[in-house]
Formats: sequence, C-alpha cells, structure tokens
Amino acid sequence: MKVDVIKKYFQSWLDNDVEIVKQTFSENALYSECYGPEYHGLSQIVTWFENWNNKGQVLEWTIKRIFEQNQTLIVEWYFRCNYDGKIDGFDGVTIADFDKDMKILKLCEFQSKAEHYYPYES
Repeated sequence: MKVDVIKKYFQSWLDNDVEIVKQTFSENALYSECYGPEYHGLSQIVTWFENWNNKGQVLEWTIKRIFEQNQTLIVEWYFRCNYDGKIDGFDGVTIADFDKDMKILKLCEFQSKAEHYYPYES
C-alpha cells in the first residue's frame, strides 16, 4: 500500500495533479527538499507544488528501486525537469515515513549528480 502511495505521488508531479498531493500527505506533514527548503504542513506543501508547477514541468521521475521497512520507504530515483526554461536532471533518494492512515508524515529528499566519472580507469 505504501508503495502504491509513493508511486501515485511521483506520478502526480508528471501529471501536475495537486489533488493527489492533497490525498498523499498528512495534515501535519514535513517535507524537506534536497537543496534546503522545508515545508511544514499540508497547506505549505500544496502551495509549493502549485507555485513550482507554475514555473516548471517535470519531464521524468523514474523510480529505480524501493526499500520498505515498517512505516518507512526508501526510494532511489532519477528526476528531470524544465524549470524556468532550464532543463536539468539528477539522481536522488527519498525517505518517506507514513502514519497509521498510510499518509506521508515526513519526507526527506537527497540529491546526487546524475553524471558519473571514473578517475581511476584508463
């Protein structure tokens, strides 16, 4: 069930569907983005989602794998978007904690460069 919720949430960004976001997060949720901003409560999360989608478009958000332990999911992914006319992409990890109602209570994102290099290979 948690896996279905997180997949629907990722898809909500591709579809620009704020209604899914409203259904996904607990009223008291905490969302921490990979580059610093935090949103406290569902109303801030919804406002951020709507504001972001006014300037940007998610082009791809591919889930690579999901790990589940108790009320927590860890999701490895690749994200690509067009934001304010600039296309960018990166790898990332989400750690999502769920409440007893299967809504996200806390979500933290971490980012990694998608382009890798191999300094010790010939």
